Amino acid sequence: AAAIPVDSRLACVLAYGLGMVLFTAIMGNAFAAFPVLTAGIGLPLLIGRHGANPAALGALGMLTGYCGTLLTPMAANFNIVPAALLQLDDQHGVIRMQVPTALALLAVNLALMYLLVFR
Repeated sequence: AAAIPVDSRLACVLAYGLGMVLFTAIMGNAFAAFPVLTAGIGLPLLIGRHGANPAALGALGMLTGYCGTLLTPMAANFNIVPAALLQLDDQHGVIRMQVPTALALLAVNLALMYLLVFR
């Protein structure tokens, strides 16, 4: 409650979605971020306090986490190996090309999460 205004649906959705992206970028995989953020923010705040639909929240939450995968070299098999196989001069060229898609997908997912999970 000190970090997130728990009475605000929007603040909880933003904390959940942006937390998924950040934690996925650090870990390199959304499968690691999903249970941690869902147990910490999704279940108690979004589902328990605000009545979010668990299925919709889970699906959109996991997809939101993959935005972090597009933004990090920690996802080596997805971002670094293709650069090596294609012998690109820029090791992070694949990531640079994915940033606009990741940010657009993040914005759409956050909007969908806010609009759809509370119905």
